[in-house]
Amino acid sequence: MTNPFQPSATKTHTYLVQPQDFADFGSIAGGLVHQVLSTFALGREMEWVARLFVLEMKDADEEGIGTELAIRHYAPAFGGETVVLTATFDALDGPALRCAVEARVGARLVATGHTGQRIVSRAWLAARFAALQAKAADPAPPEPNH
Repeated sequence: MTNPFQPSATKTHTYLVQPQDFADFGSIAGGLVHQVLSTFALGREMEWVARLFVLEMKDADEEGIGTELAIRHYAPAFGGETVVLTATFDALDGPALRCAVEARVGARLVATGHTGQRIVSRAWLAARFAALQAKAADPAPPEPNH
């Protein structure tokens, strides 16, 4: 991993709100809630803009993995509007990157938040996932009869 960034460096990403981004929980909650950018879809885009730092920091044998996401949603972003997301490099603690993120449509503040990502070796990540999957697939021993 290399870090060419200083705190306060920024990355920007623009995103056009599409109908598939609307708040819609399908048949389990009565369908479409609002025709605005959902917090779920906003979170995806916030993680992406912060990942732009990771893409320049990680080595070929490394990958970034999300560790946290916090969102404060203030205003709607409607279908067809372009959301401008800006990630600001806050801190790097070893391999752990933290970014502040802001989302706007023009002057309208849509959301603020922060993300956390850790840069790890692909081999370590694959081994960790495999171990967790194996543990989940291994049935628990039966409870003793008392």
